[in-house]
Amino acid sequence: MRISVLVSGNGTDMQSIIDAIESGYIENAEIVEVISSKPDAYALKRAEKHDIETKIICKNDYKDIGDRMDAICDALDSSHTDLVVLAGYLSILTPKLISRYARRIINIHPALLPKYGGKDKYGLNVHKAVIEAGEKESGATVHYVDEGIDTGEIIMQEKVPVLPDDTPETLAARVLEVEHKILPEAIRKIEKGFE
Repeated sequence: MRISVLVSGNGTDMQSIIDAIESGYIENAEIVEVISSKPDAYALKRAEKHDIETKIICKNDYKDIGDRMDAICDALDSSHTDLVVLAGYLSILTPKLISRYARRIINIHPALLPKYGGKDKYGLNVHKAVIEAGEKESGATVHYVDEGIDTGEIIMQEKVPVLPDDTPETLAARVLEVEHKILPEAIRKIEKGFE
């Protein structure tokens, strides 16, 4: 199974996939490319350290989102991608790209969807909203990507408690640990059913 990972930041979720592949936990898969929306994303350095091909396709280089998504499609096609993993990728995909890779794009989200998903729900915004709402638990969700924002079919979730003294940062750290566990688990589950 050939995996392309789309990133925008530090790349710790991507690293969890690399580690799972290198340890043999995910047996028959490889990351064939990492596509970053930012030229300075640390995820690129992580990929290079593991000899994974990298590409930078950022907003500033394209006047039109359609052209940028076409460039991503071309990269995915040229790498013969079987599964696209959004690992902290901070851009909305177009319906054209989503339909081209229907049920072959997954995302990791730092909350228990369908709660706390949507346009402004990423990064610390999610954890702040969870704490302000007085939730007793949060967690992470791996889901298929559809044309909505964080609305696709859920593959896997895991919960963490929200502690009385939590800040968005402390809750984020606890949720991130769960992300690093369930993202490789979800890919392994998909890989087992992969033909």
